[in-house]
Formats: sequence, C-alpha cells, structure tokens
Amino acid sequence: MSPSVAELLLQRLEREPPGPGGGLCSLEAAAALGLDHQTLVGAVKSLQALGEVIEAEARAATRWELSAEGAEVLRDGSPEVRLFRSLPADGLPQSDAMKLPGAQVGFSKAMANKWLRLDKAAPGGPRVFRAVEVVQDAVQESLRRVQQGDAAGLPERERNDLKRRKLLLEVTLKSYWIRKGSAFSTAVTRQETDLTPEMIATGSWRQLPFKPYNFSALGLPPACGHLHPLLKVRSQLRQIFLEMGFTEMPTDNFVESSFWNFDALFQPQQHPARDQHDTFFLQDPAEAPELPASYMAKVKKVHSQGGYGSQGYKYEWKVEEARKNLLRTHTTSASARALYHLACQDKFTPVKYFSIDRVFRNESLDATHLAEFHQVEGVVADRGLTLGHLMGTLRQFFTKLGITKLRFKPAYNPYTEPSMEVFSYHEGLKKWVEVGNSGVFRPEMLLPMGLPENVSVIAWGLSLERPTMIKYGINNIRELVGHRVNLQMVYDSPLCRLDV
Repeated sequence: MSPSVAELLLQRLEREPPGPGGGLCSLEAAAALGLDHQTLVGAVKSLQALGEVIEAEARAATRWELSAEGAEVLRDGSPEVRLFRSLPADGLPQSDAMKLPGAQVGFSKAMANKWLRLDKAAPGGPRVFRAVEVVQDAVQESLRRVQQGDAAGLPERERNDLKRRKLLLEVTLKSYWIRKGSAFSTAVTRQETDLTPEMIATGSWRQLPFKPYNFSALGLPPACGHLHPLLKVRSQLRQIFLEMGFTEMPTDNFVESSFWNFDALFQPQQHPARDQHDTFFLQDPAEAPELPASYMAKVKKVHSQGGYGSQGYKYEWKVEEARKNLLRTHTTSASARALYHLACQDKFTPVKYFSIDRVFRNESLDATHLAEFHQVEGVVADRGLTLGHLMGTLRQFFTKLGITKLRFKPAYNPYTEPSMEVFSYHEGLKKWVEVGNSGVFRPEMLLPMGLPENVSVIAWGLSLERPTMIKYGINNIRELVGHRVNLQMVYDSPLCRLDV
C-alpha cells in the first residue's frame, strides 16, 4: 500500500533536525514531494488534529506576479510603444490612428509621454504624428525584471503604477513552517472519536487511542434571521429621536395628494419638482376624493393673492392640480398633516415630531441616488424658535448618530426660510456628501393652518441610506439596496452603534 500524504510528510520531516532551527516550509515540501500545496496543507491540518505529532506555524509572504495582460505586454510591448511603432512617419488621421494596435489604451499614455502630437488644424481633420524618433519601452523592461524575480528592485511608485494598470498582481502566499512535535512519529495512528458499544463489550477501548475532547470548541451557530443594515440604523435612529423627546408621526400614506405633498407646503403648482420627470403620478385613482375645504381656500389665497405678509406667487391656483394623486416625494407631507391637526386643537402645545419611512422620486440611479429610499424627518414646533435652535438641534442629533464632521450650506426651499443643506464627510468616497436638508417653515405654510403667529417650526430631513453608507463604509448605494446586494453582507454586518 502506498503511503498517504501525511506519512510522506512525516518521513520527509524525520530527516530534519529537532529544535527551533529544524523544520520544513510547506511550499518547499510540496514541491519536493511533487504535491499540490493545498493537498499538503490538508495533511498538515489532519496531523495537527492528532495532538503533538507536529507543530505548524502559519506564515504569509507577498510576491509580485504578471497578470495575463502583463504577460501580453511582456511579449508584445506596451500599448503606447506598439501604437508609436505602428504609426507611419507621415502620420495618420486620428480616426485611423485609433484603429492601430494598442491605440485604445496607449494613445493617452503616448500623448502624456510627448511621443505623439495631435495637429487639429491639419487638412481633412485632426492628424496624429510622431513627436520623437525613438522610444524605449520602460514598461516592458520593468515587467521583464519582475519576471526574472527582481520585483523588489523596482521603485515602489513604478510597481504601484503597473498594478494600477493591471499589469502586476500582488499575491499573498500563505504557508506553514512545520517542525517535529513532542509526540513525533512517522506512523500515523488514527485516533478514535466515538466510544462504541462494541468497544465496551470487547474491552478493546483499553488499547485504542482516543482524540482528546475539546471543551473550548464553539458549537455550530444556531440558524436565525439577520437584520439588514438599513433596519439596524433605522432602529437606532428611532431610539435617538425617542431619547430626545420626540413623538413618532403616522406615515401610512404612501399615496398622497398633490395638495398635502406640495400645495400645503407653499410650493407653487408650476414648480419643476411637480413635473412627471421628477414625480410618480398615479393613474388609478388619479385624484384625491376629499380635501379640507376651508384650509384649501386659505392655501389657494396665499398662493394666488398672497397674505400673512407675503405677496404669494400671483398665479391661477387650480384645485384640479391639487387633487392629483402621486407617490409621496417626501415625508414632509406627513409633517404638514400633523401640524394641521395640531393647529385644529383648542390650545397650542409645543411638540416634537419625527418620522422614518419610504419616499419615491423619479430619479436616475447612480452611486448615491435611488428612485425609492427612506426619509428621516424631525419637526419641532414652539414659540420663539430660531435658526440657532435648529443648528444646535442638528449638532446634537448628528452627534448621536456618530457623525461629527458637519457643514451647513445656505439653500433654498419653497417652504422654509432660512434653509440649510447639511453635509457630512464620507471617508470611503473621500468627499463631502449631502446627508440632509433643514430650515424654518415659512409663515405662508403655517398661518393658513391656523397656528398662532408667534409659533415657529424648525424641521430637517435626511435619507436613511446615506448615513448607513457612511456608518458601514459602503461606497455605492446599489450595494445596500436592490438586486446587487450581497446577502453575506447582511449576515456579517455588526450591530449598529452610532455613538462609537
């Protein structure tokens, strides 16, 4: 019977001297025995399970290798040099030059190296000429040095440039340094893992070696559900609002009338946000059946004629436009409903409201935008509130989120004055990303509802997705929501702790 891989390894290790200086590298042992390295690693792990037969220390080393594209460049030359050598001495029209070997990749490099010049005033259109007589292919020479094992001799900047061009691969090699253990033997004795009735009946268990029981081993994790990072951040945001004394608003109106979504917020009916390229309008039901008549009359007047110290927008306000149903574009429509119900009370009482729910906008998808996303909104109504109160509340709110790098930028909103955009620095994208909008609600929005004149309302809104991206280091929103989501990310994502 031919010896097993484990026995071959033990026989090879027997020739090594004992002690710290003796031992084998698993890569060298696999090469010497003519085995695949992973096969040898499997034998190492099986021998480790036998006890003190061997000692194995995990090691890692990094080396540079040519990629498939790098091997092609080593064979044929870099794209910029191939383009240069293919270009005739009298030049070519740019459209023809771009068809030459290596042109698609090498043209910009050759221009940057000043090997070529582009004459845009040439008869018949732009023409490409050689700008020098001879060029040296430094890229091919660097790859040849890597192939010969001299990657360490290349400057780091040059290696990184080749890596960026995907000509070099940085490969991490994992191996083991194997030494003799205290119970070393070239004979592999299988250790029993179960005590069977037959062993007890015959007494054979007395002569058999048993594998030690590992009381520290972890059991299999129980199968359970996992929360998506959005739900974790949503739960933490809700807790923050509750800690700050806010009350959650009802937000069960995914389908909203244009009146509550736009008109009640003093947003004119000709505003671009109300166009179909920005908003999803419904065909069935197309119109809202009921709107508060007296309140709607006041809204119509402040839009078309002005009032409450405002000139209004001076246009013909149409109830047909206000009745159009749509998928709400923001949860501020829920805030408008809540403030209207507050104004209908016999006596005004200060309130703090919040909501976290879905909104819909007809937007193009990119790394930071979705057509369906979540909006987080906070509203505070009280007497004497100012912009300073708003900024202080925002600082406190975002600090509790764990977001301390904030910037405020003046902005315009039809229903707030003054208005501010809130930006946070995204470490992954390396830029400032807008995370929210804020402002003080205008009198033209509040007074038609019936709120007292000395009552101010400060409000802010932000998406749920962007703080989640910042917290979990996700650079593309489509990797957080949608068909490109990696479900393993949902399993592996840790608890959301916004305050650390």
